[in-house]
Amino acid sequence: MARYQGRRSLPWSLWRRILLPLCGAVLLLSCALLGKELVRSRRERTAYALLSQKVHPLGGPPPLFTEEDTPAPDSQASPYEALHLENPDFAGWLYIEDTPVDYPVMYTPEEPEYYLRRAFDKTEAVSGCLFIGADCTPEGVHTILYGHNMRDGSMFGSLPRYAEEAYQQAHPTIRFDTLAQAREYQVLAAFYSHAYLPGEEGFRYYQYTDLTQQEIFEDYVWQSKVASLYDTGVEAVFGQQILTLSTCSYHQKNGTFVVVAVAAEETPSP
Repeated sequence: MARYQGRRSLPWSLWRRILLPLCGAVLLLSCALLGKELVRSRRERTAYALLSQKVHPLGGPPPLFTEEDTPAPDSQASPYEALHLENPDFAGWLYIEDTPVDYPVMYTPEEPEYYLRRAFDKTEAVSGCLFIGADCTPEGVHTILYGHNMRDGSMFGSLPRYAEEAYQQAHPTIRFDTLAQAREYQVLAAFYSHAYLPGEEGFRYYQYTDLTQQEIFEDYVWQSKVASLYDTGVEAVFGQQILTLSTCSYHQKNGTFVVVAVAAEETPSP
């Protein structure tokens, strides 16, 4: 009877001749992709740094101004007005001292997510722009701003650090300037959330776009404080403007991280 002979394995020398070039090709491809990502990141960050220099060329926070200080539309004395003339979709500037957050905010009510993957000049950009969400306005009682949680720390990449109470204590103030005025906000709450499925119970912060009614305003503030990871000690009174910053979070599928802030100065009740 013939003896069964098992399949012979390839000698190691042959495997090495096959695997070494393959591993080398994978390594070269990985390096090329990493290099491309680094170039992309540097290019987009440089573009926003140049915009930042137009707003506050001497460094530090953007200059404070009031509505009375706002120049005539054709004077171009305000850096914000100059940016608005450069791109009419420009609606304001967001700045958090000693953090990477120092960016223009875009407003396209007919297509709110237009700048999701577009730069200030409307060219394609992975990091996109910060933008005002649907059914919100720059001067409204409640303005929700969205931005990408970029791994290089740009846009809202540093926002999830507000999960740490020490970080909030070191950065309690957020500046959101519009074309009409500069305004400081105090951090009221910081919490994890997600996009809720139909029928799923939870605090859908992104649906509270109209806070002109006292009951809804107080419900939003209360739910934000309940969801908050810690107590900031900041309170909100009906009539104050609310600013909400929202970005993606990887703690769960469709996760988000949210920071809610209240205007430091009261505004007239709606």
